[in-house]
Amino acid sequence: MFRRTFWFTSGVAAGVWATTKVNRKLKQLTPENLAVTAANKAIEAGHRLKDRAVGFALDVRDNMVQREAELGDALGLNAPVADDRALPPPRRYAAIENRTGPERVEGPAHQKNPYNRNEDH
Repeated sequence: MFRRTFWFTSGVAAGVWATTKVNRKLKQLTPENLAVTAANKAIEAGHRLKDRAVGFALDVRDNMVQREAELGDALGLNAPVADDRALPPPRRYAAIENRTGPERVEGPAHQKNPYNRNEDH
């Protein structure tokens, strides 16, 4: 009799365990739960992708600064400027020179044009 009770109890326990396991799996496979699970996984994947992209961008920026420094050294752009070099004197352009001085008015190249355009109007 004890033997039958043991096997009966073991069967009931196995049935309860299997029923609970199946019910949990069915609950996980409902459309709402699948949508929530997919959304959570997508958010996690997005965070991982963002972290990798930010890390990549920082690596690119660091390597770019390093390479610019190497190129600047190779081309001599980072070398100190010698103090003996002076700036060239400022140029005088014809457009800003004084044309009313006596040397300009008296010359033969400067003749007044007798034609006045304002008289035609």
